[in-house]
Amino acid sequence: MSTTQITTQITAAGKVLKVLSAFDREYPSQTLSEIAQRTGLALSTAHRVVTELAGWGALERGEDGSWHVGLRLWEIASGCPRTQILRDVALPYMQDLYEATHENIQLAVREGTELVFIERIAGHRSVELVTMVGARFPVGSTGMGRVLLAHAPRDIQEEVLDAPLRAWTPHTVTDPKTLRAQLDRIRREQVFVSDRQLSESTVAVAAPVRTGRTGPVSAALGIVIAARGADRAHGLRQLLLRAAYAVSDELGSRAHTAD
Repeated sequence: MSTTQITTQITAAGKVLKVLSAFDREYPSQTLSEIAQRTGLALSTAHRVVTELAGWGALERGEDGSWHVGLRLWEIASGCPRTQILRDVALPYMQDLYEATHENIQLAVREGTELVFIERIAGHRSVELVTMVGARFPVGSTGMGRVLLAHAPRDIQEEVLDAPLRAWTPHTVTDPKTLRAQLDRIRREQVFVSDRQLSESTVAVAAPVRTGRTGPVSAALGIVIAARGADRAHGLRQLLLRAAYAVSDELGSRAHTAD
């Protein structure tokens, strides 16, 4: 076997990761043939990997014969240290925000140039959202993402600003110079109102969550309301900021205790 063949050969772990990566919000359920097609694996290989994953509980088979992510993966993911402590601390304050507003309350973290939504509280009267728990978006796309971007390392900011920015709506700020000024303002004011940047039907208010009042930004907390009620957004700034400060203080206290 040549050196090239050795370096390009997919390992057993790589095949497993390929199969798991085939499932996402757009493709939550797939047949074996669809899994093989999406992963580029031979049908026999896909069958072997899927069978092994199903035996462990990572995949489950529906009544129609298609496959979807199993409960075992959720159990494993729920123990992620980065999000577990953050969610445990933030959730009571998110519940308080929901009781005060009856709007969508969201919590997100940054991973590279993307943000991932890790918790959400919503009621039947809350405006319908594009985002959901577990969803990923480019960090420059949402109000919470821009808060995270404003406090991201310089190289991450430059990578985002140097790349083409998607215009999700006619209101989305895509000009790098304008966005750079917006990030400066976010750092000064600590709370940001995002007016129809991701969806024409929503306005978001977002604030950073730190580890301690002056520590590094570890997440963003947000309230999302209907665009028709946009005049309420500025009135929610202080309410949100107080909750973000409270979460930050508790995270800082826990980190200090752990030390």
